[in-house]
Amino acid sequence: MKSENVETLWSHLHWLVVLAEQGSYTAAAARLGVSKAAMSQRIAQLERAVGVALVRRTTRSMRLTEAGQRLVDQTREPFRQIAHSFLDSRDQAETPAGLLRVTAPVALGRQQVVPRVAEFLRAHPSIRIELELSDRLNSLATEGFDLAIRHSASAPDTHVAWLLCRTASVLVASRAYLRRSGVPTSPADLADHACLHYPRGPDEKVWSFEPNGARSRAAGRVTVPIAGPMAVNNSEALRDAAQAGLGIALLPDFSAQAALRTGQLVQVLPDWSPVGAFADRIHAIRPYALHVPRALTQFVAHLREAFADGFAVRPG
Repeated sequence: MKSENVETLWSHLHWLVVLAEQGSYTAAAARLGVSKAAMSQRIAQLERAVGVALVRRTTRSMRLTEAGQRLVDQTREPFRQIAHSFLDSRDQAETPAGLLRVTAPVALGRQQVVPRVAEFLRAHPSIRIELELSDRLNSLATEGFDLAIRHSASAPDTHVAWLLCRTASVLVASRAYLRRSGVPTSPADLADHACLHYPRGPDEKVWSFEPNGARSRAAGRVTVPIAGPMAVNNSEALRDAAQAGLGIALLPDFSAQAALRTGQLVQVLPDWSPVGAFADRIHAIRPYALHVPRALTQFVAHLREAFADGFAVRPG
């Protein structure tokens, strides 16, 4: 093959890579938007230029020859890099646009993600977001999600993850409940209170605490058994039950934040930090991909800024 003719064969090489990936002339032609005859002609031209057979065809199948497979192996990754560079350049030149499929936990999504999505869409009218709220850990790769918001202690190594913020657990109750039942002054006092908890299977119903401040290193962790009239696997529902005066609830701070600010709930045992009940981080996670749409990078940047201050509990 003459070196001066190589440039005229770039598209032929790309079509060979697509043929290898698709597994048939019919599928490759459909992928490229050309006819099957054009596909066959282009591969034949490439074979004449190279001087060896690249594809073996029968009436039922096709397979690459050793030379064809070697050529595909050597050119597939450069073509992917070219495609990535092209898409990245196009994204930079265009206004971010398109559909993003996002999944988030129900309570976190309703209370904290949806308001931030609204802010983002007002700023980016060419982007659409399909948000699925579910406490099930959806598989991003198999279910077609572009991004997951996860309340988790760590992110999977197989995905790209950004830490949005840290989060904490907080013990809360309504003022009416505390007037009626008294204010606990230590974790041990919770044995005499109605405790509203998030059920976690058949495990023993206990809450654990560590004291705040300098004395925490000496005092260590305290674990106490709890019981109460209601358990529900949704922190938003637990918050509502606490506001109704049913008892003391252990919540993630993102569920307690608004009610604490308005005074509908007050913090209980503020000198003690609950531990082990909920995860302490919120991540944005996406599947690994060579090309990341600009709409996705813009949305993640928005979330990182919007969540930067976390959910600091500031009672009203």
